[in-house]
Amino acid sequence: MAFFLFCKSPTGVVRVTRLQMVLSCFLLCLIIYFLHGRKAALSIESAYPVLHALGQVQGSVMTASRQDEIKTPEMTPWGAPLVWGDSPNSAWRRAKFGQQGIQTGLFVLVVGTYTRFIKRFLTSAETHFLPGKMVTYYILTDSPGSLEPLIELGPERQMKVLPVAELPGWDRLSYRRMPLLADAIKDPIGSEVDYIFCADVDQEFVAPVEEEILGDLVATLHPELYGMQRSVYPYEDDEGSFAFVEEEEGEYYYTSELYGGLVSEMYKLARACSVLLFQDQANGVTARGLEESYLNRYLIDHRPTCVLSPEYSWWDSALVARVSIQRLVSIGRQCESYDIQQKEQNRC
Repeated sequence: MAFFLFCKSPTGVVRVTRLQMVLSCFLLCLIIYFLHGRKAALSIESAYPVLHALGQVQGSVMTASRQDEIKTPEMTPWGAPLVWGDSPNSAWRRAKFGQQGIQTGLFVLVVGTYTRFIKRFLTSAETHFLPGKMVTYYILTDSPGSLEPLIELGPERQMKVLPVAELPGWDRLSYRRMPLLADAIKDPIGSEVDYIFCADVDQEFVAPVEEEILGDLVATLHPELYGMQRSVYPYEDDEGSFAFVEEEEGEYYYTSELYGGLVSEMYKLARACSVLLFQDQANGVTARGLEESYLNRYLIDHRPTCVLSPEYSWWDSALVARVSIQRLVSIGRQCESYDIQQKEQNRC
């Protein structure tokens, strides 16, 4: 209303009031610009998690955003430890479990073209996976002859090759590992070790992975989804699948690259996931994340007692949360983004 009053003045103050009007309009424009810009900035910021999950934000913007989002809480909402290797809590856990003379198994499925990864996996595990502790490598393979000779193992380390009949469709490994893991735990793993961890063989240990990872039921956070909004987690959304997750369920999304725990708990997990998987197969249903979908369904119903941070499952991607230390790196995931020359250089 003040602007209209200025315009009505018929006297010699018109020159001044016009100047006031111009200045007032300029200030008003600045206020509108500021408010609009702030609103736009907030809109972009709130949209980033969805764009990240869909792979629509790239380059420095993505990297900066993920660096800002990364947090290092040391406990889950239900009170389980969230493990960062260099934290005081991890040091305490290493001291606690290191005194117990625990025997641990590391289970990998090595079939088809995946045989090219096994030597690199074992060599890195000898250096970084529970160094100096009792470890048995269980290698389930359809071609045991191609695995020899591998590497010389250190003291208190041993390797057991578990032959499995070659079957068609090994490219769908995610539909076979859970049932095979359950059978292997039943005999011989269950009577030989205290803990068993299941890992993808196309990975490499690049920093120490010690007793801080031990727990009754252990899951690892998916590095591309850590810190994201729950709404973008790729849980199974088909209500006809036994892996289906309701909208209000789930606090985290876990990767199938590494998970483990007590042999008794891992047997329950592998058996339960296998049953759900077979029921879906019988109904002609394919879960969107294959094994990972059933794993996440199970871990919602049976919360892990120990959750590993993205340090324990990492690969070089614009979507991956940045961490100060990478401990287990997925070579297979990284190779997906390489050209032919890079794949040869990195032995993909």
